[in-house]
Amino acid sequence: MVNKMKKITLICSSLLLATSSAVFAVENHGKAALDRANAAAKASDAKEIVKQASAALEHSLASAIVLKGAPQKHMESASNHLEEAINAGNLGQADQAKTHVNAAITEIQGANS
Repeated sequence: MVNKMKKITLICSSLLLATSSAVFAVENHGKAALDRANAAAKASDAKEIVKQASAALEHSLASAIVLKGAPQKHMESASNHLEEAINAGNLGQADQAKTHVNAAITEIQGANS
């Protein structure tokens, strides 16, 4: 009986640790996506916008994988805006890229709240 209780305790502890690790990863990726998107919004040229938006995109995609419901939809929308920002930046359209970056920031904030 004691052995079964130890096994149950071990299983529950493992599940709790795995769940808390997933939540921690989502929070880290969400914060990193926001930080990088903010850096892209402050960038002065298209090349830097692309660099920062690309990093933000990696984090937003990683976060969207584990999110559910409305936060996931916000993060997916942010990822779409970041892709558009990268495309515009690659074409040298810094103003258009910043418009998409700012939209992504709003979506990331929605996902993180």
